[in-house]
Amino acid sequence: MSIDSDLIRTIFDETTAAHQRFVARQLDTVVAAAAAIRGAVTSGRKLLAFGNGGSAADAQHLVAELVGRFERERAPLAAVALTSNSSIVTAIGNDYSFDHVFVRQVEALGVAGDVAFGISTSGRSPNVERALLAAKSRGLLTIALTGRDGGSIGPIVDIHLNVAEQSTPRVQEVHRTVLHAMCSLIERNLDVK
Repeated sequence: MSIDSDLIRTIFDETTAAHQRFVARQLDTVVAAAAAIRGAVTSGRKLLAFGNGGSAADAQHLVAELVGRFERERAPLAAVALTSNSSIVTAIGNDYSFDHVFVRQVEALGVAGDVAFGISTSGRSPNVERALLAAKSRGLLTIALTGRDGGSIGPIVDIHLNVAEQSTPRVQEVHRTVLHAMCSLIERNLDVK
């Protein structure tokens, strides 16, 4: 085998092991998070999802799966990615600070019974933390999807999904699988459109 082949095999082995470690520790938490989101979006409430960088893309991906569809035809589910309106994000970032780009939107859109879903690979994103604290104070259920040790975000939420890996790529790979698994559970047994 070549050095390149060895590298690729190592990456796949590491991500497989990271997935297995996560499932061994957090399987019930994934079920609980999916049930909470499903309960909210099937009873007239909505999901607000947010994160930075790759986590912003994951928030948007989750929302797309809920508003559109994941694996089956069904009614759309109410979900908003707080990362996708560049005018809102840049206006708030400019007029207040980047630390406020999500909290202002939670204050504008979030109502009791909604779910605030923050994603942070490090568990230490100040703007995600602020938004989750604001959501909790407004009566939203809070869920965080984090990496490493969960940082300052893990302890403040109602449901904490933590991928306890040090490698950012491995954390993000497991995050995507967690989101897909939750979508499968959320969508299960919903009425066909």
